[in-house]
Amino acid sequence: MSPRRRPVRPTIYDVAREAGVSKSLVSLVLNGSSLVAEPKRQAVQDAIAKLGYRRSQAASALAADRTRTVGLVIDDFQNPSFVELLRGLRAAVGPQGFHVAIREHYRDGDTFVNAIDGFLDSQVDALVVAAEPGRDLPTLGVPTVLEGTRLHRIDDADTVESDQRHGVDQLMEHLRSAGHRRIGHVTGAGGAAAVRLQAYLEAVEAQGEAARFAGESNETNEDGGYAGAVELLRRHPDVTAVFAANDTMALGTRAALREAGREVPRDVALIGYDNSHLARSRFLDLTTVDSHAYDAGVACGEAILRRLAEPDLPPASVVVPSTLVVRSSSATVVR
Repeated sequence: MSPRRRPVRPTIYDVAREAGVSKSLVSLVLNGSSLVAEPKRQAVQDAIAKLGYRRSQAASALAADRTRTVGLVIDDFQNPSFVELLRGLRAAVGPQGFHVAIREHYRDGDTFVNAIDGFLDSQVDALVVAAEPGRDLPTLGVPTVLEGTRLHRIDDADTVESDQRHGVDQLMEHLRSAGHRRIGHVTGAGGAAAVRLQAYLEAVEAQGEAARFAGESNETNEDGGYAGAVELLRRHPDVTAVFAANDTMALGTRAALREAGREVPRDVALIGYDNSHLARSRFLDLTTVDSHAYDAGVACGEAILRRLAEPDLPPASVVVPSTLVVRSSSATVVR
């Protein structure tokens, strides 16, 4: 008599096939994720009941095809806005069992260290690229989100960015309402700076004023802000207000203004962008635009989880609203 065969235990793949969804989506349902649409959640639960599926803790622990890692690519560890982005990303993916690793795009002499390639070599489960990719890239082979306004694109990547034009419109209207017409701008390199510069140019043109700006090729850090402000004051010493492309550049801009004998806010109004911890410091007390980096991080994490659950979804775009935060640095009123 032949030995009795043990019944084959249904697997997560069987559940996915029965429900007509991906294995990743079944995992999200099993983990209680709120990101799964109710019809698909019900389809998975019905498949589990029909097949008599029971979750194997051992199989879950092994999960050899997953590192449970989301890679975050940034281009400047000194930029404080990345702290809030990281917090939001962790808040979204952490409860689903993922951790976030960070790498920086940077140049070492003539060598460019590519953090994207480094993460792909490490076999991360997903990528959030919050830096300039360096060139247009093909599909990377893992769920990818391109965060921020960038000069280059990544095929099939979801995108998350703040409404930067609206942010610039708000700050320019704030300055105009205080009587400022000779408004200068300290800009820098990169996609976000380019969008903010374009919005500034459109705003001054609309009010019939000449554009006053400098620093297009500078790094968007404190040194770049200082150098750009020195050049701006050399070209346009008549400015009554200065808008710096981000809060870190505003710090360098303030140093250049002080060296020129112009105090903030007594002699000139100063506005930044990002609402980082620098803007909130008592020293700067900087009027700025809050790009809601934490919310952007959450949106990036939610996009990654959706893409893991349903890899064939078309790329989606999320625009995070921006908000003007008024502090004492723009208290100068022109009469």
